[in-house]
Amino acid sequence: MLVIVTGMRREARIFGRDANVVVCGGDNSTLAAKLEATLARGGRAVISAGICGGLSPALAVGTPVIGSGTVRQKTRWSADAAWQDALAAKIPHAVRGTIAGSDVILIDPAHKAFLYGETGAIAVDMESHICARIAAARGVPFAVLRVVSDAAANELPPAVSRALDAKGKVRMGAVLWSVAAQPRQVPELLQTARNTRRALAELLRCFDLLGRDFACPYLG
Repeated sequence: MLVIVTGMRREARIFGRDANVVVCGGDNSTLAAKLEATLARGGRAVISAGICGGLSPALAVGTPVIGSGTVRQKTRWSADAAWQDALAAKIPHAVRGTIAGSDVILIDPAHKAFLYGETGAIAVDMESHICARIAAARGVPFAVLRVVSDAAANELPPAVSRALDAKGKVRMGAVLWSVAAQPRQVPELLQTARNTRRALAELLRCFDLLGRDFACPYLG
């Protein structure tokens, strides 16, 4: 079976109720255990799919990214080459490049620029590097498909950093508390919501092009 790893419930709903989806949530410290347990039930391939932050200034909101590999600090993992090619054949407008791993959402453009310069990665998320590590250890193929939801120059509002709970659901109470404490972030928060909707719409289009198996050449 194919195991899909994502960060939010909103992403997971795109892939359907009967898909084998592991949702990371706002804290990625439990993702490895969740993924290991799912793979133990018969997982044969892993894809990290969802939205991401842009690191390369060339990536606009809504750009699909096919991961050529992932990097976390100084450790790098390669994505499966045949699967990358299969994804690119179905989504020719996607950009291919390295995905950086982070344990937190990067809200400051300066932090994104530093990570871009340090790693050469074109995008960042909180899940792909963990998926790559577990897949490599288990000897199963791994791929990444992400869509940019915030560009390199976008500064995210503070509410974003506390918006998701451990199950990937939006904590509206925490968001409202943050807005009450810093009401000036409302315009950025609304723009972030619009950008997220745009990225999720593109993720759905990509999923429709790929099909339920995400064009994985090892399932059939």
